[in-house]
Amino acid sequence: MKIFLPLIVVAVGCFIFGCSEMRTADIPAVENFDLKRYCGKWYEIARLPNWFERGMSDVTASYSLLPDGSVKVINRGIRHGKTVVANGSGRFAGKSGQGELEVSFQWPFWSGYRVIWLNADYSIAAVCGDRMNYLWILARTPEIPLNELDIVIDFLRNCGFAVDKLEYTGHEKSSIETNTAF
Repeated sequence: MKIFLPLIVVAVGCFIFGCSEMRTADIPAVENFDLKRYCGKWYEIARLPNWFERGMSDVTASYSLLPDGSVKVINRGIRHGKTVVANGSGRFAGKSGQGELEVSFQWPFWSGYRVIWLNADYSIAAVCGDRMNYLWILARTPEIPLNELDIVIDFLRNCGFAVDKLEYTGHEKSSIETNTAF
């Protein structure tokens, strides 16, 4: 019994802390989502802090549709003057026509990727994960007008995201030395 007690304590702790993080399941994905239009290069404008992008600038995400309907995902950024690349894949996770996907950068683990805000011309998007601490504002260009950014931020604030903690991503197009993994 002594050996199982620590395991039980760890399991209960993981359950409690896992459940205590606010989830995004009640925030709907965009409707009439066209994956073909969404594919291409996106610049990260802002993000909530996360461990895998700590210290990164010039972050982009590129999506391309594969013949089997899955999505090739390439995330790039610069950390300490070097290019950091993460290759992954994506797939639809919700109903047809919804911006509800899953992404994986390490098989067999998949994470939620929900497009929750998208302007009509597919030039600015807001994306969240399964939990409220994963949020990104993306755009087709490295900068967007402040009035458009304010519209997205107001929407995200109304969804309950901690927009006061957003980190704004610099895009300086600095020189790249070598490739490393995220």
